[in-house]
Amino acid sequence: MGPPRHLSLLPDLEAERIPWPVPFDKGVTQLLARRGQAGVVLASGDPFWFGAGAVLARHLEAHEWRAEPGRSSFSLVASRLGWALERTGSFGLHAAPLSRLRGALAPGAQLVVLLRDGAAVTELAGYLVETGFGASSLTVFEALGGPRERRTDTTPETLPDAAFQHPVCAAIDVAGPGAVLPLAAGRPDSWFAHDGQITKRPVRALTLSALAPRPFEHLWDIGGGSGSVAIEWLLAHRSLTATSFETDPERAARITRNARHLGVDRLAVIEGTAPDTLVGQPMPDAVFVGGGLSQAMLDWLADHLPAGTRIVANAVTLESEALLAAAQRQHGGTLMRIEMAEAAPLGSKRGWAASYPIVQWSGVL
Repeated sequence: MGPPRHLSLLPDLEAERIPWPVPFDKGVTQLLARRGQAGVVLASGDPFWFGAGAVLARHLEAHEWRAEPGRSSFSLVASRLGWALERTGSFGLHAAPLSRLRGALAPGAQLVVLLRDGAAVTELAGYLVETGFGASSLTVFEALGGPRERRTDTTPETLPDAAFQHPVCAAIDVAGPGAVLPLAAGRPDSWFAHDGQITKRPVRALTLSALAPRPFEHLWDIGGGSGSVAIEWLLAHRSLTATSFETDPERAARITRNARHLGVDRLAVIEGTAPDTLVGQPMPDAVFVGGGLSQAMLDWLADHLPAGTRIVANAVTLESEALLAAAQRQHGGTLMRIEMAEAAPLGSKRGWAASYPIVQWSGVL
């Protein structure tokens, strides 16, 4: 079994040739229906690097399969361009948005991107121009490693009006004046669309520090607002997951757009009122209460979440401060008061404009 283009490269064989259908899952069903029979699945390059290998292995027992990996598209591109693979970003965007690249776009970065089809090359060039990196070097490879391999060297700004053929990938040597997403938590507020309901940059940095994300953990962001905390949690590591809960439909839609814009479209957004919306959701390793703080909410979390769950909550009002002081007495943890001021015009001179103090509780159930 294999894609028609792979089957066409085979010599004359007595074996039955079965084209892999679209969508991909139909082929998995056909393959499993032949369980117990000897067979071969053809795939490009290394099937365990953005390929079909891991999907098929999940459906089969260890003794039922053996892989014979070839040269991956990433290895072939590196060998054509002389790039060091260990310093090259690798992206499989066959079925993922181009915004997954956003955090990697910085002058000097070298990226290899697998694309779904020829039309996606034009979309990629447009995205790079839109984000301010239209001056990047862009090399398009078609049918890498095969008899019809073709290479086109260009830039996103000068991409020729050509019909690129599948399978296709692109190599980007990033250049241009586009904005670069910082690596540290506490990204500027300007990266997030919001209506004023946002955990501001310095407080967000302290909040992420208290949440202390670790690989493969899941976050509940209750009262998502702009989604900034959940999004920064996800930006910390690609293995992290998060669910943002937001009562306001417009804000919930904005959270989804912010997540997609910053390349973390894996953020799940649940619209509705907590704690009702929390029921039945995957259990979190950490919880941030950014909105809807109440004694009933804190009690629900303590009653329903497993021991070891980390909770961080921020308060501005005296009433919510009292709730966090009581939570710290009951569950322990750290209670911190954050006071900040920024220089601002004061007549013809400048003075300190103070923000409302923030009280932050971070504890472990």
